[in-house]
Amino acid sequence: MNSAPLAAVTGAEGFIGSHLTEALVASGHRVRAMAQYNSFSSYGWLETLSKDVLEHVEIELGDVRDPGSVRALVEGADCVYHLAALIAIPYSYRAPHSYVDTNVTGTLNVLEAVRTLGTPRLVHTSTSETYGTALTVPITEDHPINTQSPYAASKAGGDRLADSYHASFGTPVVTLRPFNTYGPRQSMRAVIPSVIGQVAAGARTITLGDLRPTRDFTYVEDTAQAFLAVGTAEAAQVVGRTFNAGTGGETAVGDLVAMIGKLMDATIAVREDAQRVRPANSEVMRLVADATRLRGATGWKPAHELEQGLARTVDFFCDPANLARYKTDIYNI
Repeated sequence: MNSAPLAAVTGAEGFIGSHLTEALVASGHRVRAMAQYNSFSSYGWLETLSKDVLEHVEIELGDVRDPGSVRALVEGADCVYHLAALIAIPYSYRAPHSYVDTNVTGTLNVLEAVRTLGTPRLVHTSTSETYGTALTVPITEDHPINTQSPYAASKAGGDRLADSYHASFGTPVVTLRPFNTYGPRQSMRAVIPSVIGQVAAGARTITLGDLRPTRDFTYVEDTAQAFLAVGTAEAAQVVGRTFNAGTGGETAVGDLVAMIGKLMDATIAVREDAQRVRPANSEVMRLVADATRLRGATGWKPAHELEQGLARTVDFFCDPANLARYKTDIYNI
């Protein structure tokens, strides 16, 4: 009988979830991975993982909106990593009900399963978008919550549910709040893949939204290690607490384009695309993390500088087999 600890992961087929699955296996875990049910039996990015990784992964198709799917995933797990979410901010303007269904009700289903099954730990995923535009920098976990999009509001709702379950039932939940994660496998809806993908496909005039906002860009392997850190730390250090995961660095989108152009040896012109611009009061203009609390509780710190992570991301998207998975010539909402 395999005595390795069992980690259950929702959203495992996605960008961060697939990297977390790899990190969990590398650290000696078995993984029960939920991919969202679909009639194609697609496992998303999990299908690209090596056989050496996948032999330690049990993949289940399910849906966090369904309590039965969630309970089956959670049963017997030593830790649950809840990453499943709808994440595209522009689409949340079009379909806010679906964000509440997935990000609030889905989180409630995970919390209920963990509570009733007595799971030792739940790592719940938040987002830096819940802070809104920074009022003070760097942003600590005590910064006010200011949700400027339906997406951010739905994630804040999940966060409050997680807090309430810890307070009401002693549910052993810890909340991780990653800042802007980037890297291989990310959706083309995000700014870094969008820039790299357009240039890799041959464009030298690319379309973007506002170039002024600043973000704390964190390489995906570092974010995965932050999840692992809070999932395996001593309970007294993390349970019932919220932790930022970010580098503490701040880069404007316009400066990011210049960095990518240099790495790709391309002179890039930018044309503003109105459909890519958020409504004025919804755009978050500045995000930069203070991860002191996470470092103090677990020792975590990012291992990748921005230019290093961007170079690895460029390598991924410039591989024709990877680029072929994406539609670089449309606005990926």
